[in-house]
Amino acid sequence: MKPLTVVIPYSPAPFFEKLLFGFVKFPQVEGVVIVSQEPVHIETPRCRVRIAGSLPSHETLKLILGEIQTPYLLLLQGAQHVSIEPEALERILEKGKSSKAGLLYSDFYEENKGEKSLHPLNDYQLGSVRDDFDFGALTLWSVSSVRNALKKYGAIPNLQFASLYDFRLKVSIDHPVIHLQELLYCVLGADKPSDSERMFAYVDSRNFNVQKEMETVFTDYLKKIHAYLSPSHLKEVEQTQESFPVEASVVIPVRNRKETIVEAVKSALSQETDFSFNIIVVDNHSTDGTTAILSNLARQYPHLKHIIPERFDLGIGGCWNEALHNVGCGRYAVQLDSDDLYSANRTLQIMVDKLLQQNFALVIGSYTIVDSTLNEIPPGLIDHREWTDENGHNNALRINGLGAPRAFNTDLMRKIGFQNVSYGEDYEAALRICREYRIGRIYENLYLCRRWSGNTDAGLGIEERNRNDAFKDKIRTFEILARQKLNQRR
Repeated sequence: MKPLTVVIPYSPAPFFEKLLFGFVKFPQVEGVVIVSQEPVHIETPRCRVRIAGSLPSHETLKLILGEIQTPYLLLLQGAQHVSIEPEALERILEKGKSSKAGLLYSDFYEENKGEKSLHPLNDYQLGSVRDDFDFGALTLWSVSSVRNALKKYGAIPNLQFASLYDFRLKVSIDHPVIHLQELLYCVLGADKPSDSERMFAYVDSRNFNVQKEMETVFTDYLKKIHAYLSPSHLKEVEQTQESFPVEASVVIPVRNRKETIVEAVKSALSQETDFSFNIIVVDNHSTDGTTAILSNLARQYPHLKHIIPERFDLGIGGCWNEALHNVGCGRYAVQLDSDDLYSANRTLQIMVDKLLQQNFALVIGSYTIVDSTLNEIPPGLIDHREWTDENGHNNALRINGLGAPRAFNTDLMRKIGFQNVSYGEDYEAALRICREYRIGRIYENLYLCRRWSGNTDAGLGIEERNRNDAFKDKIRTFEILARQKLNQRR
């Protein structure tokens, strides 16, 4: 018997017949299973149609697994026009066998309008648990590994969207997930989602049912690897007896934001509160005129503290540490990015009131995406309603962010600190906090988050996106290990 069955979701696209013929001619392929939700007529030899639900559904994957006789399954998750040579397919199979991988994937090319570009992928690690981890267009699965994983760990029934995610997580417990750093196929005419679609899909209300299934699958996985934390273990912050110069500080790290820093500072200055507060701007050696602007503002407003660090190696996280350890820092430190604004003059009051409500270690609000002129743009309000008091601290490991603005207990954050980086420092801190402490959430809009060409994550190339994603995967890896260790001590 040949080693491989190919599974492809049906598409009415003109390339589909060519795609099928490209696979059935390979000597390694036993046959092609086409998954369709409606009857279709396919004349290509050694292709069979299976009428079922969507590919990621439990019903469909159970049907496929039940009839496959080959040791390996090559899965196309979407109906994309993929071009691969027999030698490359043989390479994938050989590596799958020699590595004993449960799941294997490789880098690839993309071709659009005759132009070819590289699409490298990240290595898989313990923290690569996002449901949208990029495996490319083709994945090779060991059928025995999948069957053994489901037998050992059980399948969650009646999933419409998350069964493939369930399979992947369970297979990864006992079997390696291998990334081949080789360009082994080409995706022709690939459609790329916009930055907003890619970044905010998990908070889009249209994806609510999908995300709840993903959360259920992920929570089950955390329990199986002993990284799940019961909400009963989360605690409030013990209030310190230390005195602070003010009740709250608005913290603004900045470097080269002369276009937006005045609006940001004035947004903070406009806050109306029943407690004392100041503004700490950590000017990370700006070179575009921002420093002069801030010096002038500091002369006008006594409770604006303009700090220029002695160090020249600070990222955003390092700037936060400078603010937290400054003698002028208040009991609570509230975030405001240098190109963003508070949505109203009561944001600071609302955030601090929430912190005091149940002695939260961290409070996270909701924000609206706007353009450079403050007009709302899709997806609009980001309120992270996927967060729940019961499971938000676990589900936070699955997603890529927790929201804004953020307000911290200063005494606690002086002990924990931020990583000295300029990407993911807030996510890492939030994961560390909710490993042990309760986080409060505010679902009303408190903040205007600008999307413009000056954003640090605007217009990133694939290599930069991969670096960012890999860094957050590493954050999750360390956090999962820490939670496993915590559970061992209990």
